[in-house]
Amino acid sequence: MSEKKNFLFLCTGNSCRSQMAEGWTNALQGETFQAFSAGVKKSSVDPLAAEVMNEAGIDLSGQYSKLIEELPDVKFNYVVTLCDHAREGCPVFFSDALKIHRGFDDPPYLARDATSRQQALEHYRRVRDEIKEFVLSFPSSLKTV
Repeated sequence: MSEKKNFLFLCTGNSCRSQMAEGWTNALQGETFQAFSAGVKKSSVDPLAAEVMNEAGIDLSGQYSKLIEELPDVKFNYVVTLCDHAREGCPVFFSDALKIHRGFDDPPYLARDATSRQQALEHYRRVRDEIKEFVLSFPSSLKTV
């Protein structure tokens, strides 16, 4: 059996989208890939992101917001930016990692004008499901992204 390929998912605060992508990848593709996530700046895991992931059976309680410098010394095969700010602020990786940008809407931003908690959660659920579909498309989509 070949060694797992390592993913690094980057987003601005490592609070929502990158946490979701890490959780989905390790849960759905864990036999093939190992995922990590980090942010351009440090934040905390968004409680609504954790809640909607928990609804889908993915527990984010062991995950925390971290900067790239805090990651273990891992050779990344893929570096995936999930928002434009992270793509623009992404540090240079001196490796042969394939750099991929796959932007997703920002649930906290979308939910800022929600008139109810339920309405806010709908934004998180939509993005959660879009990230899941992206992760399920591995590895075939990685060559064309």
